[in-house]
Amino acid sequence: MEKGNSVFSGLDVKKYILKKNLKRDLPSSIVVFLVALPLCLGIALASGAPLFAGLVSGIIGGIVVAAVSGSQLSVSGPAAGLTVIVLGAIAHLGSYQAFLLAVVLAGVIQVILGLLKAGTIGSYFPSSVIEGMLAAIGLILILKQLPHALGVDSDFLGDESFFQKDHENTFSAINSALSHFTLAAIVISMLSIAVLIVWPKVKALSSVPAPLVVVVIGIVLSWLFKSTNFALDPKQMVTIPIVSGWAEFTGLFNMPDFSVIKNKEVWVVAGTIAIVASLETLLSIEAIDKIDPIKRVSPTNRELVAQGIGNITSGMLGGLPMTSVIVRSSANAGAGARTKMSAVFHGCWLLLSLLFIPGLINMIPLACLAAILLVTGYKLTRIALFKHMYHKGWDQFVPFVVTIVAVLFTDLLKGVAVGMLVSIFYMLRTNMRNPFFYRITEEGNKKNLRITLAEEVSFLNKAAIQVVLTNIPTETNVIIDGSNARYIDPDVLETIFNFKHNAYTKGVIVTLEQIKDRYIVPKLNTKIIEDKINN
Repeated sequence: MEKGNSVFSGLDVKKYILKKNLKRDLPSSIVVFLVALPLCLGIALASGAPLFAGLVSGIIGGIVVAAVSGSQLSVSGPAAGLTVIVLGAIAHLGSYQAFLLAVVLAGVIQVILGLLKAGTIGSYFPSSVIEGMLAAIGLILILKQLPHALGVDSDFLGDESFFQKDHENTFSAINSALSHFTLAAIVISMLSIAVLIVWPKVKALSSVPAPLVVVVIGIVLSWLFKSTNFALDPKQMVTIPIVSGWAEFTGLFNMPDFSVIKNKEVWVVAGTIAIVASLETLLSIEAIDKIDPIKRVSPTNRELVAQGIGNITSGMLGGLPMTSVIVRSSANAGAGARTKMSAVFHGCWLLLSLLFIPGLINMIPLACLAAILLVTGYKLTRIALFKHMYHKGWDQFVPFVVTIVAVLFTDLLKGVAVGMLVSIFYMLRTNMRNPFFYRITEEGNKKNLRITLAEEVSFLNKAAIQVVLTNIPTETNVIIDGSNARYIDPDVLETIFNFKHNAYTKGVIVTLEQIKDRYIVPKLNTKIIEDKINN
């Protein structure tokens, strides 16, 4: 009886958690849908692909990838970081159908990478670089959305690069927007920001998601302004294709051209997409785990497999290549999502909006969507984060700031690469300083020097050890103690043995304590760990 009650209680708990999560995931999915919709269309436009292709990619990223992925907050779809690759590939391969085959092959490569456990690469990105990337994304959102909030929409929503395709850059676009602003857009965006800030603080209203209220207000205000001299231009509104029937809908799909599978250029494009999309996904997953309030860790290898399946499906249906996208994922987390169902629902909303309410969606002003992204950007790059990183020390703060600046003035991957280089410099400097410690004592005219090696002495420590050994004065007794060392790099061992061999020429007597001729890297016994966890 007790057992039955226990099972019943367990089922009740699961239902309660599911219901509780659904209360968060459903409103969050609407927010992500509203953010993702113009992004999908804008990225398709910038990539030189059909607008429908961007929507296909967004739908699959929501429904297919989220269902397979192990990440609870990540949202996938077409990424701005791939626009240059896609635009060049379509022109280079000569047809959109040949490009679709490259997308399918890229997906296959990603699945193979996931099965080969290549996702662990994501674990090697320092937290200071990831935090810097997040802060940079926040600043990019603010800087890039300001023109849209002012009503200037000459460039597509979501252009992350400093130098834009319309021959503007981030700052010149803002300057241009200040001299060409639209009063209606400013009113809508300012009111939207006020609602987004105040609405969640009022307990009686917080059950209704603020971004949904913002969209309703935006539609109403744009309708009111329609009969005045300040009416919004159609390009300042969301625009999705309107289909009149099922036959017209199915006619929008494209199929890959498998006849060009032997073309070497197709495979080069596929490899390029697979590598860039995988790196951007791993960076996004690492970043979104950091802003997850529950601090869950996403399985990166499974994520690569999920992205691969998504790209295979997208290529087969005529969509663009996709990645896990930090902008949408951040909006998802900021809206209070708890599980992957938010991403799945957002994909469903994209599909349903395309089929049933394209007219209503086309009534949404881009200014209110820009307001949502402005507030999201501020949450990512809040002042408290800069203070927190500063207090962690220069070895964390400098890579953090360098990453922000590099991402702002280049793009996501290049900026992170620069941040990584700076972080590696600080890591090397720290490792060089901490391979050992030593103590000097004097007995009469003779000096005794004891050098105690650390647990792990890597190749990075070789230079520092060489400097110390070279500067040991004559007539000194040296003891090199390896009793604490679990591993000493072969190059370091060679340095130590060579010093011992030649030390007599300087009158230095060297004694080695518990230093082996050879060390083997200890293997991690995952079976023992799994057994302990299971027991």
